[in-house]
Amino acid sequence: MFQTYDDHNDPSLGAPHAALLRAELKRLSLDGFLIPRADPHQGEYVPPSDCRLQWLTGFSGSAGMAAVLGEDAAIFVDGRYTIQVREQVDMEVFPAQHLINEPVTGWLSEQLKPGQRLGYDAMLHTVREVRRLRDVCERAGAELVALEDNPIDAVWADRPEAPVGAVSLHPERLAGQPAGEKIAAIQASVVEKGAEACVLTQPDSIAWLLNIRGSDVSHTPLPLSFAVVPSSGKPELFIDGRKLSNAVRDELHVLTDIFEPAAFRSSLEALGKRGAKVMLDPALAGQAIADAVTRAGGSLVEAQDPVLLPKAIKNEVEIAGTRAAHLRDGAAYVRFLCWFDEVAPTGDLDEIGAAEKLEQFRHDTGVLKDVSFDTISGAGPNGAICHYRVSKKSNLRIPVGRPFLIDSGAQYEDGTTDITRTLAVGPQSAEMKRHFTLVLKGHIAISTARFPDGTTGAQLDTLARIDLWKAGLDFDHGTGHGVGSYLGVHEGPQRIAKTGIAPLQPGMILSNEPGYYPAGEYGIRLENLELVRAATPIEGGERPMLGFETLTLVPFDLRLVDRDLLNGSEIAWLNTYHARVLAELAPLLDDKTVTWLEQATESI
Repeated sequence: MFQTYDDHNDPSLGAPHAALLRAELKRLSLDGFLIPRADPHQGEYVPPSDCRLQWLTGFSGSAGMAAVLGEDAAIFVDGRYTIQVREQVDMEVFPAQHLINEPVTGWLSEQLKPGQRLGYDAMLHTVREVRRLRDVCERAGAELVALEDNPIDAVWADRPEAPVGAVSLHPERLAGQPAGEKIAAIQASVVEKGAEACVLTQPDSIAWLLNIRGSDVSHTPLPLSFAVVPSSGKPELFIDGRKLSNAVRDELHVLTDIFEPAAFRSSLEALGKRGAKVMLDPALAGQAIADAVTRAGGSLVEAQDPVLLPKAIKNEVEIAGTRAAHLRDGAAYVRFLCWFDEVAPTGDLDEIGAAEKLEQFRHDTGVLKDVSFDTISGAGPNGAICHYRVSKKSNLRIPVGRPFLIDSGAQYEDGTTDITRTLAVGPQSAEMKRHFTLVLKGHIAISTARFPDGTTGAQLDTLARIDLWKAGLDFDHGTGHGVGSYLGVHEGPQRIAKTGIAPLQPGMILSNEPGYYPAGEYGIRLENLELVRAATPIEGGERPMLGFETLTLVPFDLRLVDRDLLNGSEIAWLNTYHARVLAELAPLLDDKTVTWLEQATESI
């Protein structure tokens, strides 16, 4: 099994760990320190050796930050984790604040005193973030102090070693484009920006550019590394050589010059010494990277990582791959649903049992590389925790009479999947069906949307919420995130959210996942992956439109649908989608599962 269920979070360690950190800060003549949930690459998935926020506080979510001063401290998380943080963290030691509504900058402006020295690890905070922090400190009369060595590392006695996962080649038959062509395109972007080199800090950008994949973090095939792409000539790749077999090294040597990570700073300083203009993404690059260039005499060209957009716009080979992956994954998922319907009503099934069985069905495909994230298997009140991670300690039996939420995905070499379904276990109340159907209406609204070129995810986000809003309800997360091609299950710049400012373009893959979560009761989320494509011309229309092709092939649970709340177009969409699911999956399934699927996809 790829997913483990051990719970290493102990809220009681918050106080002693904070005391250890404060003692180290005193030794360094610092009055405070910031601890982000980040590694030097600013990735969502970080190796255990970089889980400093979790070591300090117990919080294991994918986004957050803590601030520790002499007497005060706080932890900042977004709306996905407001319940989880209170279960994992000692609120007496680290009171929780909302990362967006009550940001760390606001807290610091109230807490910092003139003359105080606030430390931060300059590799773990981006250029853009440091500007905001510096402004707060200056207004408070305090000093923001960049540190080369993280003080937590000095007191974290059993800190794991950095990963050295093997790197593999991602063949052109799956990538759809040779790495040499990709490098040339990125170099053209560097020239266009007036720069002489570009620093890449995101491992998924490097993996896409060089057609490689890694194994340094759980569930996402990332090779933790840095790269410098000059306007002409070979890029430089900075990666632990132990990750490279002779065969992989030989292939990469044709494209790049390979160095150990320790040489990265020297390369940046060399660029600076010759006065080079160096392109970097201020939202992704650590402040230490920018400082290495500018202090040596270079200048910065701030621009979005030039790999993000071409990586997000999948080519036809990648699109064919993701369709194949979703067909395969849909068949595995429907086998799970057939099994679930037999076992769950007995009341003997628990959250871990369901997650393990779904992973087993995917493993039975024979080509599963990993799950794409830890399965969110939420029974009853655990389903109301948006990004709940089941552990042996939190594991609940799946109750009869409440919806069960399961959000999961798979990594195959030809594509990455992410699916959420909310399932009926036994009879469901009218209120549960009402909530489910309001969420379904939002899901259908996104799936059927037609929109002109240049439309952003923020402009579409309201469609997923409007029926919930009419009922006085909402959900505290984005409607959709970008998805990679055998890379991160979350990728940018595309997203459907209030903050989604990137225009949606053909070839982008996004999730469509509205939800509703009555605290302490249950959770509802319905998620498919959608591919942006040119839409069928609209009769009488004046402009070409874009729309979505649904990639996911898994039925929605009709036992939770209140038909009276759906209009004719919504019913037609649901029936058409289910007919497609049946037609495409039936040839891949055994007779028993086909019979189950026929019932599950009946027209309403």
